[in-house]
Amino acid sequence: MTKALLLIDIQNGFCPGGNLPVADGDQVVPVANALMKDGRYDLVVASQDWHPVNHGSFASQHPGAKPFDMGELSGKPQVLWPHHCVQDTSDAEFHPGLDLSAIAHIQKKGENPAVDSYSAFRDNDRAALTGLAGYLRQKGVTELDVMGLATDYCVKFSALDAIDMLPGVKVRFIEDGSRGIDPQGVTAAIEEMRAAGVSIVSSKDILGG
Repeated sequence: MTKALLLIDIQNGFCPGGNLPVADGDQVVPVANALMKDGRYDLVVASQDWHPVNHGSFASQHPGAKPFDMGELSGKPQVLWPHHCVQDTSDAEFHPGLDLSAIAHIQKKGENPAVDSYSAFRDNDRAALTGLAGYLRQKGVTELDVMGLATDYCVKFSALDAIDMLPGVKVRFIEDGSRGIDPQGVTAAIEEMRAAGVSIVSSKDILGG
């Protein structure tokens, strides 16, 4: 068996002080660091939101729109976000407390200005693949634990895509290693993941104690 840990978007932009902060987003960092210690996982990978400055999901690209309005992108409904995780800015960097030494592969996402990318595996139009699924298959991954930011968006969609695109792989969501934007959205996301076959666990289940 090959166990892998997938860290979703643990970046400055999604932590307190960032451009799109998730409440207590920085609290996932010590959980991630504890899980990466002592070779508990055979492989650790991380996704990184990496938007061009003119990304179509930004409210600034839609005249008269405000952040968090519902808009449209390439003909599909789209939450319009504040500028966040713009390429080569400090907002896009990983949280400074995150131990990067154990991370074997970083999967950038959200680079196409015409489509948003919540999942680490593919764009929201489900057409363009990031290549992460192929990478994990090549590494022989049989178990995949997913955690990070934010539960009700990028974490959820990544876990669901892992179930869909990695048949036979056991997928688990680490609840205390994740934080979400909207409490109701988090509850709904967890139920959606569970219904799809994702196991819901805590870091204590993995670390023991």
